[in-house]
Amino acid sequence: MGGVRRAVRPPSRKWDPRLWASWKPFGIGEQRPNNYLEILRALWENRDRLGYAWRILRDGVCDGCALGTTGMRDWTITGIHLCNIRLRLLRLNTMPPFDPALLQDVRPLSGRSGRALRALGRLPCPFIRFRGEAGFRRISWEEALDFIAERIRQSAPHRLAFYLTSRGLPNEAYYVAQKAVRAMGTNNIDNAARVCHAPSTLALKAALGVAATTCSYSDLIGTDLVAFFGSNVANNQPVMMKYLYYARKAGTRVALINPYREPGMERYWVPSDLESALFGTRIVDRFFQIRPSGDIAFIHGTLKHMIANGWIDEAFIRAHTVGFEDLRALLEATPWEDLEAGAGVSREDMLDFARMLAAAERAVFVWSMGITQHPFGEDNVHAIINLALSKGFVGREGCGLMPIRGHSGVQGGAEMGAYATVFPGGLPINEENARRLSERYGFTVPAARGLTAPEMIDAARRGELDLLFSVGGNFHEVLPDPAGVREALERVPLRVHMDIVLSPPMLFEPGEAVVLLPAATRYEGPGGVTETTTERRVIFSPEIPGPRVPEARPEWWVFGELAARVRPDLASQVRFPDTATIREEIARVIPMYDGIQHLQKKGDAFQYGGPLLCAGWRFPTPDGKARFKAVPLPAREIPPGAFQVTSRRGKQFNSMVQEEVDPLTGAPRDAVFMHPEDAARLGLRPGDRVRLWNRYGSFEGRVVVAEVKPGTLQVHWPDGNVLAAPEARSPLSGIPAYKAMVAYLEPLPPGQETTKEGPWAAAAR
Repeated sequence: MGGVRRAVRPPSRKWDPRLWASWKPFGIGEQRPNNYLEILRALWENRDRLGYAWRILRDGVCDGCALGTTGMRDWTITGIHLCNIRLRLLRLNTMPPFDPALLQDVRPLSGRSGRALRALGRLPCPFIRFRGEAGFRRISWEEALDFIAERIRQSAPHRLAFYLTSRGLPNEAYYVAQKAVRAMGTNNIDNAARVCHAPSTLALKAALGVAATTCSYSDLIGTDLVAFFGSNVANNQPVMMKYLYYARKAGTRVALINPYREPGMERYWVPSDLESALFGTRIVDRFFQIRPSGDIAFIHGTLKHMIANGWIDEAFIRAHTVGFEDLRALLEATPWEDLEAGAGVSREDMLDFARMLAAAERAVFVWSMGITQHPFGEDNVHAIINLALSKGFVGREGCGLMPIRGHSGVQGGAEMGAYATVFPGGLPINEENARRLSERYGFTVPAARGLTAPEMIDAARRGELDLLFSVGGNFHEVLPDPAGVREALERVPLRVHMDIVLSPPMLFEPGEAVVLLPAATRYEGPGGVTETTTERRVIFSPEIPGPRVPEARPEWWVFGELAARVRPDLASQVRFPDTATIREEIARVIPMYDGIQHLQKKGDAFQYGGPLLCAGWRFPTPDGKARFKAVPLPAREIPPGAFQVTSRRGKQFNSMVQEEVDPLTGAPRDAVFMHPEDAARLGLRPGDRVRLWNRYGSFEGRVVVAEVKPGTLQVHWPDGNVLAAPEARSPLSGIPAYKAMVAYLEPLPPGQETTKEGPWAAAAR
């Protein structure tokens, strides 16, 4: 069963019926995931390679969310660290390759879902397809790399674009990719971290001088309060629920600020602890059901109460911060009516949260996509930072700010510099930093900001890209306006897709040519690799002995070879003989990663910055002080008769849908989550077919009555991306506003067929 390694207060060892979710043994009849069934499923899926699958689980670093492991152990709890996300991803690493003949004609495969294509097996070898051809033909690695390199040499650097997903990519791959791309003359490189937490890193850096989670997971256990803003860890980081179980047993209170009463956050059954496995655990003490986009107003109202009642830490604010008086003046000038309308809750609700904060000596604030994916994502994060600074909830044990990461590669991806807007170590792209990096690398590093992922598609749509090189990823599914994205992708003369499995965009018609490259998994790389977790822990993941796809290659090797062909004069700078050499260079170029060069076996790890960033209230800002920011209330006007629509995750990992029904909610993929009052007003019943529409597209689904905020709807991501405004992006980091959509709803008569046009279409235009 295990326990905790370190805690602010130790959890009680006694069973506590007050925390039980249900008196039914094992939650029989309750809507919840069956984690034991997931184990059986993993055994069955991997039955042909059980030994290899077991070695991956036993010795590898998890390629799921970014909580991080060494094998099936971590640095927070003493028991097993294993969740159904990792079990579902296991087959991607163990399945054999498909027969290359499968791609000779892609027509039978076109239109298949990503899930169906993944099930076909691993990519076996490099392929190429030219426009007008029915399918792909097999080519050698030499042919593939020479062909791509020649196209790059014929192009201008600003017409090249490179994207890396978070799919199990290690730090070494990100680092070599960014160096190789810059050796080829461009900063047009981006990765999935931007779509998740770019607003978080920008706001944290501006306010505190750091750009990552400031505390450790152990600070959650026994602190006074953990507050979740726009985050559903029960779905996206389920191992966190075990940490929260121990936190509850240690007396920690938990608040959830969200438009939907997430069932998994209210009650959860931790399968590896007997008490929780039998009776479940009530996780959330207090739920504050704000409207979508209402976080700033809710936080402003909370702070307004705290200031009025003297519940802030004036001494800390005077000694260690700047900018508070501007924030105070803004709050004083903002009427309560505006705050209530913006938040969607009463001032009394805000007072209740203020009282929870006032009673807390320590607190940790956790947030995710519900905060960042707005046109004002950076301001959302600044508001949370303001709240933490009002009581000095940073730099102390049991305190911190945690932008929790959903994928194991994203934290390191940004810090390695695989970003259009920063160099390695998070240094902004400017003339001075480009000069310094050029001196270190021995070649000229471009000083102009690059294209972000959405901007790459914009450029492709305008015919301004000659090459798009995508490692993993699926722009067609994850970005707004899927039809427009497909059209843009098919305009790019050369698309290169490197991945371990097939995805739908690989089969789109070539602009001129499409090249497919088979990637190795993190467990196959010779010499092992590293990953960085949400809590800034850099962990060594060893090579796992087992079957191999003979022609699969690590991404770092491919980028080094490609750059060496494009720039033969720089071959010695961009080629690396092994991952140990890469880690040695990372340690020299990125000071906070000094120590990575010593990682070489299972269990090796270090936490850069130590357990707490800004410890002792020492902030690495120019004047050593943290910064409040007076952020304005966002203007969100909803047309009469329209709904606010936000996206959510189901049973999936990133955009990889794994089940048609979410076991946490019981909702199908085409669910339209609606409040009972809205359903009754419109004469709708559960299961009724409806259409959501706006000027960007339409989405057909079924009504699911749920505890969402009245006047709002929720649909699954990426299914609902057709409703997202392509131009709506956060101002500094440019991430799409998936949580701030607006759409109209109309019932569909029984039996009505799907149409692209109708009365709603003219109104939408």
